[in-house]
Amino acid sequence: MRIRAWLPLTLLFAGALSAQAPQAGQSLTWAYPVPDATPPAGAADPAAKGIPGSSRSYTQAQIDDQYNPPDWFPDEHSPLPNVVQKGVQAQACGSCHLMSGMGHPESATLAGLPVAYMLRQMEDFKKGLRKDPKVHEQSLRAARMNIISAGLPEEDMRRAIEWFAALKPIVWYKVEEAQTVPKSWINGGRMRLPLPAGGTEPLGNRIITLPQDAKRVESRDPHSGFIAYVPPGSIKKGEALVNNGGAGKTIACAICHGEGLKGLGDVPRLAGIHPIYVVRQLYDFQVGANTSTASAQMKKVVEKLSEDDMVAIAAYTASLNP
Repeated sequence: MRIRAWLPLTLLFAGALSAQAPQAGQSLTWAYPVPDATPPAGAADPAAKGIPGSSRSYTQAQIDDQYNPPDWFPDEHSPLPNVVQKGVQAQACGSCHLMSGMGHPESATLAGLPVAYMLRQMEDFKKGLRKDPKVHEQSLRAARMNIISAGLPEEDMRRAIEWFAALKPIVWYKVEEAQTVPKSWINGGRMRLPLPAGGTEPLGNRIITLPQDAKRVESRDPHSGFIAYVPPGSIKKGEALVNNGGAGKTIACAICHGEGLKGLGDVPRLAGIHPIYVVRQLYDFQVGANTSTASAQMKKVVEKLSEDDMVAIAAYTASLNP
């Protein structure tokens, strides 16, 4: 298309700069990871695997089956609702959220959350009120839940939610302040893993979450958690923002989320929740990717927060016992 000759050169120059400028929020790619285009080489092991304390064994192909995920410790929970154990129209809930409900950093913790809250979230996903921010649409996090919520029968969804709500949350994250972290990569399931070749890199203003035991986590072991590496000083900074609003930058979180941030009524807990998940939710509220009724309450809370603030808040809340 030919540009009109009368358009001022200053506007053309400004437009060119604008087209090349990075979009706000692109620096948060670590919170919205996508699979690496060139994963590290390694042959798949076809042999059946076990994990400590379980009498069961599964091949990696069975472990990775999102429509029939492994249940390593069936005696540790009540009978599984059908959609938690088996996927039909959508992936089984247990494939991402685990049979403990604690999930992985690329998903969400569901264990012990209020039934009313989870029902509302599923309705928000179904209506498209929760979606991926445009700059991170490739992450396909909300998009996956938009599809799952639309295809789940109402009764099956409620049974799964009530089952997850009855689970007891556990300490799943060890939060460590660090300046450097192991080099890592993102697998096909959007899970961050340490590079087999080793090495370290600067953390910067990110949260990098890695398994405490990569092999056990790749096996979906519900007993093996994670280390969340956070910037030095971020926990203390987050404590000030969470507890007193950071001198007017936001409001104290306990007003809505309860004492110890363990939840209040149908408002979810923040204590011990995946720190990367918390960053994603704060950012989604801020940029309007979440337009649910909760977003109306959270919009003013997050509008003045910088990405540094979001990292600090998530670092502190993750350090608390659930």
